[in-house]
Amino acid sequence: MRTLYAIATATALMLGAAGAARAAEQSIIVLDASGSMWGQIDGKAKMTIARETLDTVLKSVPSETALGLMVYGHREKGSCADIELAVPPTAGSTEAISAFVGTINPKGKTPLSAAVKQAAEALKYTEEKATVILVTDGLETCAADPCALADELERNGVDFTAHVVGFGLTAEEGKQVACLAENTGGRYLQASDAGELAEALTTTVAEAPPAPEPAPTPEPEPAPVVPPPTPQPPAPSFNLRTDAVLSEGGPSLGDLAEVRWDIYPTAANGERLADSLDGGYDATYETTLPPGRYVAMARLAELSREVPFEVKADEVSEIKVNFEAGILILKPMRTPGGERDESARIDIRQGSFSDGGYGERAFYVPAGDIDIEASIGVAKVTDRASVKAGETVAKDVVIGTGVVVPKAVYAEGGPDVEEDGIRFDVVSVTKDINGEPTAIEGSYGIDRTLDIPAGDFVLKAQLGQASGETPFSVKAGERVEVSVNINGGVLAVTAPGADRIEVVGAKKDIQGRQKDITGNYGEVLNETIPPGDYIVRVSYQGDVAPKEKPASIKAGERTEVTVE
Repeated sequence: MRTLYAIATATALMLGAAGAARAAEQSIIVLDASGSMWGQIDGKAKMTIARETLDTVLKSVPSETALGLMVYGHREKGSCADIELAVPPTAGSTEAISAFVGTINPKGKTPLSAAVKQAAEALKYTEEKATVILVTDGLETCAADPCALADELERNGVDFTAHVVGFGLTAEEGKQVACLAENTGGRYLQASDAGELAEALTTTVAEAPPAPEPAPTPEPEPAPVVPPPTPQPPAPSFNLRTDAVLSEGGPSLGDLAEVRWDIYPTAANGERLADSLDGGYDATYETTLPPGRYVAMARLAELSREVPFEVKADEVSEIKVNFEAGILILKPMRTPGGERDESARIDIRQGSFSDGGYGERAFYVPAGDIDIEASIGVAKVTDRASVKAGETVAKDVVIGTGVVVPKAVYAEGGPDVEEDGIRFDVVSVTKDINGEPTAIEGSYGIDRTLDIPAGDFVLKAQLGQASGETPFSVKAGERVEVSVNINGGVLAVTAPGADRIEVVGAKKDIQGRQKDITGNYGEVLNETIPPGDYIVRVSYQGDVAPKEKPASIKAGERTEVTVE
């Protein structure tokens, strides 16, 4: 799905340029937005370099150039299906591309082969000249073969070309993706810094191919005098033409590539068969079919409609689908009027219809009331929007959430806990009938952040056998750092030849028993425990008597004990 800016661009194309002819040559930039784009070159994130460089290069793209943007890895971690046609290829699209790239938050995998193929299909590469420019800082991570894909695109394409810009790739890595360009007649360009990236993008995106030199005009020969032919209407090159609208009487969706058609033959009883016979993109789709009865399936995002129709010999059949839908733009934020939050999850529903995604989203939705559920971390809100067919509705969704940065110290005044094994838990202030608080959120390790609903809570921390807790409050849109004193020290035991090391309390209870604190097998034990006096017990295999040694622990200090 596209951002508000890109949706507005697409809506303008629908309403103001419906039915306009597609440009003869089109290109799509396929941009890597996988998690590795947060890697740095000369102290600056590769995503930032790509964003700034594209913004500069796009200013030099001729206004008549039909250019689009495909992005992958920008919405979900670990998904090979996270691919989005962010801006369809149209003239004058450079501002929409820059706007979308400015919102990207890299986080996912690298399905570069699938993204290039989807870009080629969006350009109708089997019917028209098409160019794809892939900008990637990594290799394929979704079990696909870029070289085999290049052979397929070259074999099936009318005039298909792929250029590849290897951003920060080594020479050896570049060889693994260069085949995408080399096997389709394109160029592979290595870019190791911002300057080389700008040069590569200027070469592949901004510079128009030289126009062919005109052939010399031969001297005209006297034309024989012949009677003018009787005009004949040109025979159509197709016998099925489709169209689609969002509302009754509304403008055609024209060449909106998000409309997909699939044509199915029917059985004698009129039911459609399982396998489609034909298919293509754009609302105004044209094809040629044998005479007979069919069912057309039209899809727009998560919306679908079926239309039965018949093709007769020497006639052009026309079918039109009304999706009875509108556009719903949802902007999630933590406070009213705040900045959009790309980490927010949005899900929408109406009956059997559902859709969803992260961050600001524009959805094609059926007319009527749409139920909205939005969440950031464990905080959730529900809302509802009403959308009429053909209408675009923008709505802010406020999720009252703050950000908590948990910290811990071993003792009052330090030192800080820097162990990834520490566990933080946010729980409610109130307790249930059994005296237990409600768990809200939690994580292991330092340098983590927790999205927490606005309110009063308790932060608990535990490392080894030491623990602590502290109350805190957080407001919507607020970022707070909360520190917990776990009141513990580190006991480091070395016991050469030991089978097992155990630590027990030095003090005995009335029954003469000592409290078990911790233990493990092997010759070394390193554990965080509360301050106090303890006994270290070491046992050995075979006929070796166990040994004991006292140890005193102070909060914030390390105590080393050797038992020999």
